[in-house]
Amino acid sequence: MSTLTGLLADLDAEGGDLDRLVAGLDLVGLATPTPAEGWTIAHQLAHLAWTDRQAILAAADPAGFAESLKTANPLSFVEEGAAEGVGEAPESLLGRWRAGRDALRAALAAVPPAEKIPWFGPPMKATSMATARIMETWAHGQDVADALGVRREPTDRLRHIAHLGVRTMGFAFAVRQEPLPDKPVRVELTGPSGDRWEWGPEEAEDRVSGSALEFCLLVVRRRNPADLKLSVTGAVAAKWMSIAQAFAGPPGADREPGRFDD
Repeated sequence: MSTLTGLLADLDAEGGDLDRLVAGLDLVGLATPTPAEGWTIAHQLAHLAWTDRQAILAAADPAGFAESLKTANPLSFVEEGAAEGVGEAPESLLGRWRAGRDALRAALAAVPPAEKIPWFGPPMKATSMATARIMETWAHGQDVADALGVRREPTDRLRHIAHLGVRTMGFAFAVRQEPLPDKPVRVELTGPSGDRWEWGPEEAEDRVSGSALEFCLLVVRRRNPADLKLSVTGAVAAKWMSIAQAFAGPPGADREPGRFDD
């Protein structure tokens, strides 16, 4: 199984897990507030559908995507895309989200391996786009699970999110206009199946270790660092953990400490 094929299978599985949480929701259920300020479950699903639609356009019609950027308002397009789902009939919202997921997998599968897809940030290969969509589906799925009071069973698909969290260390500093660190950080995580996942030089003085689930919750900013049991050593690692952000865009807001009982 190729890397992209495996990633697309994991993206499908991640979407399926979220689908099982929301499939039975009516309009009242979709209007349930989530931990993201001002966003209901409908906002979360509409945002995923909107972003999938943009990714499909970028993969299938790069010129058309570039043209659409000329009229997009970077300060409002995320909120506008999320707002599309407010009050939408459940069968309509869920239907277009599901159709978009299927279309995105097909669009990414058709992208040549060496070709880069334009995006709101730097262009990326189809494998990176698939990884980013896994991360975002899982992160917004966490908001939905929290809204519904459901505790999700973690899977080894978290490795994709953890990898993205490590790869975006420099971005987390840059987006906050902080000096880029000149010291490496060693990351050692235990996956849900008990496997050990490692990044960075073994001899690094700055280190982060612990549960892969907790690391992923932190890098998608769904939990406050104070509520997690990650072991963090060194000033660079500590600073990174306070600002880590695996998703594009402006700095994400902190979740209030003590809100969730994981």
